[in-house]
Amino acid sequence: MHEDCVAVGRKYGMTRRDFLWITSMSAAGFVTGCATSAVTGRPQLMLVSEDQEIKIDKQNSPHQFSADYGMIQDKTLNDYVKQTGKKIAAQTHRTHMPYSFRVVNANYVNAYAFPGGSIACTRGIMLSLENEAELAALVGHELGHVNARHTAQQMSKGILTQAVVSGLSALAGTRGAAYGQLASELGMISVGALLASYSRDNEREADALGMEYMFRARYSPKGMIGLMDMLKGLSRRKPSIIELMFATHPMSDERYQTAVETSRSKYKSAEILPLYRERYMDHTAKVRALKPAIEEMQKGEKEMMQKKFSNAEAYFEKALKLAPNDYTGLVMMSTCKLFQKKYKEGIT
Repeated sequence: MHEDCVAVGRKYGMTRRDFLWITSMSAAGFVTGCATSAVTGRPQLMLVSEDQEIKIDKQNSPHQFSADYGMIQDKTLNDYVKQTGKKIAAQTHRTHMPYSFRVVNANYVNAYAFPGGSIACTRGIMLSLENEAELAALVGHELGHVNARHTAQQMSKGILTQAVVSGLSALAGTRGAAYGQLASELGMISVGALLASYSRDNEREADALGMEYMFRARYSPKGMIGLMDMLKGLSRRKPSIIELMFATHPMSDERYQTAVETSRSKYKSAEILPLYRERYMDHTAKVRALKPAIEEMQKGEKEMMQKKFSNAEAYFEKALKLAPNDYTGLVMMSTCKLFQKKYKEGIT
């Protein structure tokens, strides 16, 4: 096992033998140790195997896609996103992963990746992008998280925390006050908090990888800058529709400046590469036609979050007048009526 994997134990004076005993007793079912990062070539703490990443993905991603009202029924758009995603995935460090790409019907602005390579973009964010290079930046960033194994790394930290807490609890009575103190301190750490979002370091690495993959796929790095500009602008104008993305993908001026500087230095020669605006607009025509309805739904969702159900219903009514057969709008209206105990209307 690489020394990085026993750093927590050594910090508190644990021996290598103690640490190995704790992890072997408490992390049964996982391969305990370090893996070599496909991105950096350096060892990284990894208690989750690649097969487990894929299994976790297959078990969980369908539930999230369903919660986001399923895959959009626009074959042209879905095929386009799949094609773009596969083009970029072919330039990554883990080309063998079972990548898949889709657009989901959710109205909020976000994109996310599961550890096995299942990636989704919401129709809300597709409305906000201006060209294919920005889509490439978005997908490239998510592929960066998968290739750097950020989710698996967070899970590994959680497993390690649980292992140390469990092991030290057993040792505390016989090995002295220092172990008891450590068990107490680690017991206050929420494993769920470790999995709640990417760290700023994770985001920086995913940005860098996203730009690298874009360059390899022959997209202008201006796409990454445009993506960040768009997200920053939405955070000022419509913070409610982007808050989930910023909760899981922390944004900062430093990230933006780094992207600008990297574009002007490392990828300066690539700035003349195409953005493919017209191609993007052609393939997103149907979802952009729904923009007025989606914007009303976004307002309705905001009111729902504040439990102002009558206000939300009014927004959903406006949306359904604009798009009478929109599945997401119909489900939201039904949910809103049920919250108001209008059961007969809600189920019809």
